[in-house]
Parts: sequence; C-alpha cells; structure tokens
Amino acid sequence: MFRLPISVLAVASLLTAASCSSDSASSSATNTVTTPTEGTADHASGHTYACPMHPEVTSTREGETCPKCGMKLEHNDKVANGKTYAMKFEPTPMQLTAGQPSQLVFTPQEVGNEAAPVPLALVHEKKIHLIIVSKDLGQFYHEHPEYTAQGNYQVNYTFPKGGDYVLFQDYTPTGAGHQLGRQPITVQGPKYAPVKFKHDDMQWAQDGYQATLSFDKPLTTGQLLGMKITIRKNGQPVTDLDNYLGALGHVVVISEDTERYLHVHPNDQADKGPAIGFNTNFEAPGLYRVFLQFNHGGKIHTGDFTINVKGPASS
Repeated sequence: MFRLPISVLAVASLLTAASCSSDSASSSATNTVTTPTEGTADHASGHTYACPMHPEVTSTREGETCPKCGMKLEHNDKVANGKTYAMKFEPTPMQLTAGQPSQLVFTPQEVGNEAAPVPLALVHEKKIHLIIVSKDLGQFYHEHPEYTAQGNYQVNYTFPKGGDYVLFQDYTPTGAGHQLGRQPITVQGPKYAPVKFKHDDMQWAQDGYQATLSFDKPLTTGQLLGMKITIRKNGQPVTDLDNYLGALGHVVVISEDTERYLHVHPNDQADKGPAIGFNTNFEAPGLYRVFLQFNHGGKIHTGDFTINVKGPASS
C-alpha cells in the first residue's frame, strides 16, 4: 500500500505581531496527520482583555485596540480557555496525484478529548482558511473547507503539479484563541520546477495590475513595522477596491523554510485604495515571501513579493 509522506508538526507558538505564525518540529505518519496547536494562556484573575489574534497582548482596560494588528481587545474569557487543540488531516485518496481530483478533510480536535466536537468561530467570514503553498513558495492557493454532517471540514482540490507542498489551516475554536495547523505533503505526478528566491522584489504586475510593497522602517526584527501595498491598474491608482473576506486586502507571509507563518490584517481605513495599510513585525531574520489577495472588478487577484529581513541593528 502506498504511504503518503506526510509529517506531523507541533506548532510551538503564535509568533508575530499583526500575524498568526508557526514554528515547528517534525515527525512522520502514514494515513492521517494530527497537528497539535498550542492553546492560549489561562485566564488571569480580574477583568483582562486580549487580542483575538495575538493573545500575548493584554490590557486591563476595555475598548483598547491591539498595537500590533489594530483589532479590538476582547474579554479574556473569549480568547483563552487553557485547552490544547489539534487538526487531523485525512486526504482522499491517500495517494495525492497531480491532475487528479482529491478531497482534503480536516477535523479540529481537543487534545485529550478527541471525541468532543470543536465548533469554530467565523474569522474573516470563514471558519477555516486553508493556505496551500509549494515548498519553494513559488505557488500559493487559498481555499475554504466547508463543514459537513460528519463533523469535519472538507474541500475538493486538484493539485496542478506534483512535488512537495505545505498545508496551513488558520482557525479559531469558539471560546478559544487562534490556532494554526501545518502539514507538509508530497504529491505524485509531474513535478513543478522549483524556484529559488534570493533578492528583494517589492513589485508585482499581472493582467494590467501593478502592486508596490513598502515599509516605513528598515526590515529588521523586533520592531513594529508599517507595511503599505499600493495598487494601480494600467498605471492609474485603484480607488474602488472591494472587500475580500471582510477587508480591503488579505496578506499571508511565509518564511523560506515554511516554518513561520504570518497572517497580516489590514488597518481600518475610510478609503478604498490605492494604498492598503498593515502593521506587522518579524521575530526571526531571513527570506520571506509575501502573498497579497485583493478584490477588484469582480475578481480576486493574487500578487507576490520577496523580502529579506535582517536581525536587529547593532547599537
């Protein structure tokens, strides 16, 4: 029987400001993958508030916003429940092959009480954001598995090429903090040609659209960065962007080794472009790929950039 080479990775922490991130270590399995994800901290005494996406950001005052991503802080009972969660992954067929339809099945579980149902909250209009990237980060896909009567989440998907991929599941159990599942997989069939990214590339162009990525400070670790993406079409500013998943832009940032994942949320703004503002930071230096999705003209467009983040500047 063919054994699908899928690894099990434990997500060590939610690592970044303005992002959901992972840092993991691997082992192996054959037929299914269960990816443990770290729960948030226990609720402290008194009335405290925390960011739903960055539970390390807390306050004792109601109504404040997260300085990392701009989200309103919520009462800690809504953010942390002390439980640990895992995401079980079962593909059908087990031997994933390029060009052949498959079904990707995900089941959120409470560690130690796996039979208990784990309802998920709507975050950016969906219960699970499934990010599929090729291991070289040259390909990016964003899917949304749907809930079924079996208590799991399923999506039909056909891999365009064979080779190594990484699956990320971005989800939040009701009454708990954000979680991240991660599974490397290998798809059989004619393989994609790997791309080696090296240099900064903050310009993207396709189908008449152009997008420019910029930061308000040098790209170094350990500091809050203002990130801006400016969108034009045929050289003219785009000022009528439509929302995608409840916001003007959706950005995912993934490190070169795919061990760090940042889901970056746009700041609130009154206009509809051409610039979309974000806040983020990086805890580790290295090369990262930035994937932007935006909605214009009734179509979702996907752009990509490459950045190199350095360590903190020497004093």
